[in-house]
Amino acid sequence: MTYCVGLLLNEGMVCLSDTRTNAGLDNISTYRKMFVFENPGERCFIVMTAGSLSVTQTTIARLHEAMDDPEATAETSVILAPTMLKVAEIIGNTLAAVRTEIQEKLSAQNQSASASMIVAGQRSGGGMRMFLIYPEGNFIEATDDTPFLQIGEHKYGKPILDRVVRPDTSLHDAQKAVLLSMDSTLRSNLSVGMPLDLAVIERDSLRVTMRRRIEAGDPQFRAMSEAWSNALREGFSRISV
Repeated sequence: MTYCVGLLLNEGMVCLSDTRTNAGLDNISTYRKMFVFENPGERCFIVMTAGSLSVTQTTIARLHEAMDDPEATAETSVILAPTMLKVAEIIGNTLAAVRTEIQEKLSAQNQSASASMIVAGQRSGGGMRMFLIYPEGNFIEATDDTPFLQIGEHKYGKPILDRVVRPDTSLHDAQKAVLLSMDSTLRSNLSVGMPLDLAVIERDSLRVTMRRRIEAGDPQFRAMSEAWSNALREGFSRISV
């Protein structure tokens, strides 16, 4: 399993993903689930993935293959697409096609393969946009009413986002929010694990302005986790019934 979350804010976008992939209790590996597509000054977007590793890796590989094709067009390449909406359409179509192909191969073994993705970015001349792409290739978009999207094991990390994240949340507070959301998930589900990948795209920067790999035992993350636990315990003790 995995957990990925993206915030769409007035100041920019914040993305966080874990890296744990497991195929059983004794087969746990680390794979990157955050991918950056960037032409600095012209466009920049991040893709985060959850679900079947074979589906997600093949989809990302095909997106890169289409970009490198000398006959690539705005209809086939995410780096040439005229809008972020078109980027989402290309990724959705690629994901759906890959999922169908792999599903056909696995059907004889009565196995299934599914995956979802978050796409967050901006193109020169356009606004920031963030999409959640479903396994079938269709998608929804983050809005002012719902300025965050999640994929994977999201239920444990959702409450804090519901309570604190608004479009006018600062990028500093947004990073804190996604990290505490991840911390709640790490504590409640062993299928989500370190290291973590954190990235920020500031509004109109058209590039990744901050990128960080957070390893297990990171002192800053540990201190934040402990402070959050203490704050929850203190708040709980103050509530009367």
